[in-house]
Amino acid sequence: MDKKDAAKQQLEKELLQFLAAGEQVKNSKEWAETKSTVTHPDAANLLNDVVKSLLANGMVEAKQKVTQKPVLSKEGERWLKEGSPEFQIYGKLETPLDQKTLMKAASVLGPAAKPGLSTCMRQKWVTFNKETKVYARAKTPEEVAAAEKEGTIKELKSVVDGTAAPQLLKLLKKRKMTATKKVTWYAVKRGKNFSTERKEMMTDLTDKILQTGSWKNAEFKEYNMFAEPAAPPVGALHPLMKVRTEFRQILLEMGFSEMPTNNFVESSFWNFDTLFQPQQHPARDAHDTFFLNQPKQCLKLIPDYVERVKEMHEKGGHGSIGYRYDWSLDESKKNILRTHTTAVSSRMLYKLAQEKEFSPRKYFSIDRVFRNESLDSTHLAEFHQVEGLIADRGLSLSNLIGTIKTFFTRIGIDDVKFKPAYNPYTEPSMEIFGYSKELKKWIEIGNSGMFRPEMLAPMGLPEDVTVIAWGLSLERPTMIKYGYKNIRDLFGHKVKLDLIYKNPLCRY
Repeated sequence: MDKKDAAKQQLEKELLQFLAAGEQVKNSKEWAETKSTVTHPDAANLLNDVVKSLLANGMVEAKQKVTQKPVLSKEGERWLKEGSPEFQIYGKLETPLDQKTLMKAASVLGPAAKPGLSTCMRQKWVTFNKETKVYARAKTPEEVAAAEKEGTIKELKSVVDGTAAPQLLKLLKKRKMTATKKVTWYAVKRGKNFSTERKEMMTDLTDKILQTGSWKNAEFKEYNMFAEPAAPPVGALHPLMKVRTEFRQILLEMGFSEMPTNNFVESSFWNFDTLFQPQQHPARDAHDTFFLNQPKQCLKLIPDYVERVKEMHEKGGHGSIGYRYDWSLDESKKNILRTHTTAVSSRMLYKLAQEKEFSPRKYFSIDRVFRNESLDSTHLAEFHQVEGLIADRGLSLSNLIGTIKTFFTRIGIDDVKFKPAYNPYTEPSMEIFGYSKELKKWIEIGNSGMFRPEMLAPMGLPEDVTVIAWGLSLERPTMIKYGYKNIRDLFGHKVKLDLIYKNPLCRY
């Protein structure tokens, strides 16, 4: 028997004897530290295991209590052992140093170096000479050592022994010297099957017990109908995939067909030029778009379509004067990571235009797009875009509004507003705002518009055909649905796998 099992056995024996004397344990943690003779360093947690085992046999009744206890963080433990950052900064100043040299010498402190220097100055341990630009000691090592002992070290020790004042804990937490630890303990009293000795209780009625008749004198453990079963070893869908599946099903039920979106790499021609987006547009700069180094350019485009797109950009047509600049084929051939799935929509509309007779179509896509954006709690360099479009004769803005309202109503957003906007390839264009019941406020949820004739005419679509379209991200409604506040907790390397496993089904 190892020390851990021996400690558990002794704790159980002492606990049962304590309860047999008519006593109750108000706090199992305090009891293990003050009443028990067991000296194991983890006695309180071992006693929790003992209580749970006795509780399962009905020998005791116990109520679980959970509290948060302030403890030293890794940095706090380090500063208690090595001295505070300000004390170590002072130690580096055996000779006067400029700030750059001092910070290099104190690089072992990491991010705590600069705050440590500020504290040194505030406590007047060091001085700064404005003429020579150097720091030097202002107090003797003995004075600083005494101040350190009565200051930071004493404060950190008070956290360890549990005597730190709330105001001090708040200050130390701000300096990242403390953290909180969950402490679990039990209030324990005698149960209906109480005994000073544990009895072996049977859990199964076997054929052997029935044949021998030993079941007549045996004690059986009661079934706990509320016990959670073992989790089955199965996979789990990511929350984004759950919402994607729901959106896909809704769009299919609305009569849309899914577009093929399996090409993350796209040429600038299909991503920008076919959408009547000028080659000088800011979205085509390197700070907004990821360009490929290898292969740099696409190998094949459709010559006659390229010429029609070029003419529309340079000279215009169908009532447009174009952008009046020299359109570059080399610029158009540059390979990029697609910035939107509208590039796929453009391909599908061109394919539709090549059919002998036009027939109305409803398309949608849900897939990943890439943009060279600064990362924060609501933006990533890659995300998922949901896009839908309808191509038919006689479509108007009211058809677009009606379709958008129908879709958003299906995903639980009944109140929808529209605001005029600008897009290079749609006119008119509208931003979509919806009232979130979860957030209790209006939020921007998408963009929409009617594709411009300058985009549709070079494809060869009939002049009386109109295309209405809208798009939104998949991440934003998923964050609202599952209560995520930071997109990096939902998508990327910071995602916790256990959260994916435990997330509920998505239903709109």
